[in-house]
Amino acid sequence: MLALEKQAADPGLWNDPESARRLMQRLSSLQDDVNYWSALRQQIADTQELLSLEDEELLPDLETETGTLEAELERAEFRLLLSGKYDRGNAILALHAGAGGTDAQDWAQMLLRMFLRWAERRGFQTEILDSLAGEEAGIKSATVGMNGLYAYGYLKAERGVHRLVRLSPFDSAHRRHTSFALIEIWPDLGDEVQVEINPDDLKIETFCASSAGGQHMQKNATAIRIHHHPSGLVVSCQNERSQTQNRQTALRVLKARLIQQEEEKRQQQIAELKGEHTDAGWGNQIRSYVQHPYQMVKDHRTNYETGNIQAVLDGDLDAFMEAYLRHILGKS
Repeated sequence: MLALEKQAADPGLWNDPESARRLMQRLSSLQDDVNYWSALRQQIADTQELLSLEDEELLPDLETETGTLEAELERAEFRLLLSGKYDRGNAILALHAGAGGTDAQDWAQMLLRMFLRWAERRGFQTEILDSLAGEEAGIKSATVGMNGLYAYGYLKAERGVHRLVRLSPFDSAHRRHTSFALIEIWPDLGDEVQVEINPDDLKIETFCASSAGGQHMQKNATAIRIHHHPSGLVVSCQNERSQTQNRQTALRVLKARLIQQEEEKRQQQIAELKGEHTDAGWGNQIRSYVQHPYQMVKDHRTNYETGNIQAVLDGDLDAFMEAYLRHILGKS
C-alpha cells in the first residue's frame, strides 16, 4: 500500500486520468481493508481490557461486548473467504437454458428472477445486458451485469449446472419433468485491467434485435454479435438502443470472458500438478431444486440443503454461497 500511496502523491498522476482513477480506486479499497482490520483489533483490545478489570459490575457490558465481537469475528472470517484476485469486484452472470425444452427455458427465467432478487437483497445494481426469449415461455439465455462489493466473490459459487425437478405446467398430463440450466460467472473489471484484443481477431456481425424494447429494435440492425477467433468465444448484445452501445457492451462481456478463461486455465494447470481430476464441460449439476415429490434444494458439492425451496427461489442464496466458499477453503 505504501507503494500505491507514493504513486498517488506523484504530481504527474493525473496526466493519465484513467490510470489515476484505477490507482485511486485500488488505494481506497486497500485503505478500507486496513481500517476494517485496525478497528477489529482495537475492539478485541478493548474487550480484553474489560476482562482484565475483573469487575462484576461490568459483566453486563462485557457480555454485550463479547457477543458483538463474536458476531463480528464470524463476519471477518467469512470476509477472508472472499480474498481472491477478483472477489471484491463486479460480476457478469450468464444463464443458458439446457435440456428440457420449454420447461428448461422457463427454468432459466426462474433462475434469472432468483439472482435478481438476491442482488436486490444485497443492494447491488443490476443491468440486463442481453436476453433471448423462449418460443413459448421463459428465456433461452440472458446476460446480466451485477455491480456491488464482492459481487464476483459471492456469485462464483453459482457457476455450473442447476437442475429442477417438478410437475411440468407445460405438460397436459402434468407429468414430472427434469430441466437444466447453465450458469456462467465472469469478473467484470471495467477498465481496471487492460486486456489486449486485436481487432483483426474479431468478426463483428449486426442483426435485428428480437427482444422487447420498442419497434426500433425490430427495424434496425442494432444488435451486435462478436466472434473472437483465437479463443473461439462468441458474445452478443441486443438490449441497448444503439449499435455503438451494443458493441461496447459486447466487448465488455468478451473481455470478462477472456479474463475468466485465463483464470480457468491457470486453475486447471494447478489441479493437474496436484493430480486432481478436472472437467471443463457442463459436467454434472452442482445443485438440484426439487418441487415434487418433495421440497428440497441440495448443493451436491457441499451437501448443504434446505427444504424451503421458495425462499431460495426468492433469492435466499447466502447460506449456499457461504457453504461453498468454506468448502473450497477446506480443499485448498
